[in-house]
Amino acid sequence: MRNSKQSAFSIQQLAISFKNFRKAVLLVCYSLLITFHASLVLASGGEEAPKSLLATYAPAILNFLILVGLLVFMMKKMDIKGYFKKRTELIEQSLKEAREAKELAVKALAQVEERLKIKDKEIEEILAAAKESGVREKARIVEEGARLKDRILEQTKNNIAFEVKMAKETIKQEAVGIALELAEKKLKDRLTKEEQIKLLEESLLKIEGKN
Repeated sequence: MRNSKQSAFSIQQLAISFKNFRKAVLLVCYSLLITFHASLVLASGGEEAPKSLLATYAPAILNFLILVGLLVFMMKKMDIKGYFKKRTELIEQSLKEAREAKELAVKALAQVEERLKIKDKEIEEILAAAKESGVREKARIVEEGARLKDRILEQTKNNIAFEVKMAKETIKQEAVGIALELAEKKLKDRLTKEEQIKLLEESLLKIEGKN
């Protein structure tokens, strides 16, 4: 940042110097033009006898030499050589900074691309892990469903067997009850009243004896 400010300040100084130099050159050229034109007018305007060529253009040549000397003096004073040297150094510095900026940009771009590659690889790994986990979870659910199905079938078979057993016991008890009723009825039909009373008394005695 500091180098950029210094470069900008140097550019501004060089621009001012070059602007002043350009003004000075234009001023000198304009003065030369006016002097040369005035010399021509003076040389051709009089009615005197023609002068020699040197005498005719001597003032213009003298003024030209004076202005050239003045121009050289101003150029030395303004340090034109230093100006061009500084300008060359400034251009070289700008090119160097541009190369460094380009190198930094290329390096940063390479780092970004490398990070993107790493991110892409991480995303692929996450997707692969998720897919593998989904396959395992699906297999576990299928296996758990098969075990649950087996347990339900086994429980259903046990319930059916228990219900059948209970039904058989109920039917058996009902059959025994019906058989006893039929036997009792037949027995009553065959025995007289005295025999029934005697049989009842004997049954009571047996029960009392057991107790």
